[in-house]
Amino acid sequence: MKFIVSAIASFLFLQPNASSVFGFHAPTAFIASPSSSKSNTADLQKSTTKLSATCGGKLNCRAIGIGSAAPKTVVTNSDLENIVETDDEWIRTRTGISERRLLLHSDETLEEGEEPETIKSLAIDAAMGALEMSGVDPLDIDLVIVATSSPDDLFGDATSVAASVGATNAVAFDLTAACSGFLFSTVTAGQFLDKGTMKNALVVGADALSRWIDWDDRNSCILFGDGAGAMVLSTTVSEEGGDDAEAALPGILGYSAHSNGKGYGDLNCGYKGSARPVDTPGEQTVLSAGSYNKLAMNGKKVYAFATREVPTVITEALDAAGMTVDDVDWLLLHQANIRIMETVAKRLGMPMDKVITNLSKYGNTSAASIPLALDEAVRSGQVKKGDVIACAGFGAGLSWGAAIIRWG
Repeated sequence: MKFIVSAIASFLFLQPNASSVFGFHAPTAFIASPSSSKSNTADLQKSTTKLSATCGGKLNCRAIGIGSAAPKTVVTNSDLENIVETDDEWIRTRTGISERRLLLHSDETLEEGEEPETIKSLAIDAAMGALEMSGVDPLDIDLVIVATSSPDDLFGDATSVAASVGATNAVAFDLTAACSGFLFSTVTAGQFLDKGTMKNALVVGADALSRWIDWDDRNSCILFGDGAGAMVLSTTVSEEGGDDAEAALPGILGYSAHSNGKGYGDLNCGYKGSARPVDTPGEQTVLSAGSYNKLAMNGKKVYAFATREVPTVITEALDAAGMTVDDVDWLLLHQANIRIMETVAKRLGMPMDKVITNLSKYGNTSAASIPLALDEAVRSGQVKKGDVIACAGFGAGLSWGAAIIRWG
């Protein structure tokens, strides 16, 4: 009983604005002008968003497996020239994106025996890849968290994902924090694993925001792709009599997370609904049939928010870890816009050759972007066991956070 209360408290402590959805619909959506990257050290010191902050040091868990999945359908910048008034160079120079992967409508013709691609199927594939790398038996997974703002099931995909990968002994739930979702979910899982009561966790980030953008708006439809990524974490609290010193080293070295609902209007995907009359006795009752608006974003404000707060929150996480930028091997940011990455790296004093990115191939995949990029970096040999990675997510809510992770 004591564990249950403690676990719930840990989860609630870290739970961000549950209504957050990372959305775009503005003429300047994450498309920065060259002058917007100018900054000075003083900007880094001025965080105006101290609301709902959590910060902490080492958590006794480590990342031991990573996986990812993306739809088969590739849409290039040149393809989009047939849809909206744009061109490849305009998109690449302003965003860093060359192509993106997109889920198709499930009624499209399928070959015999072929299952439709869905956000849940991508989440399952990514999770299976992470489990295979980790070597953990799915039956030994105690916790499954699916970070998504676009589940196939409005009630959540986590329980179905857990069952599909064989993690039938796990408790599973979804966490909605848009593009901060995977980062928040990783820290949340770390809280559960920290004392060793839970042994293994599977964290999935999966989103299909192509479902919610306006495909007639050239400033938003160019930005997004669909995908999923997953990571397996294991407690480093030694079993009684254990003597594996390397396995006992913490893998989450420090973290910091924030949210500020005063910025909610700058980035959202709000409920729309339509009138649904119901013939109740007496006067007719008019209810609301569910639907949502397109993604909406104040691009300039969100760009300023990201380039201001992300360097600050990474510095907070490093401070919590007792580390500096010099101790970091790699910088891994939510893959939203290459100019955001360049500006954040510059403010931290890190060269771009230390920045992990696959934005050009996938676009902004929301909660999937961090694990999707990390999976490629690990499997290619770019990231090696023991490397220290400064990760940061940021998005709707507004929400943002960072974690300093030692890989493997």
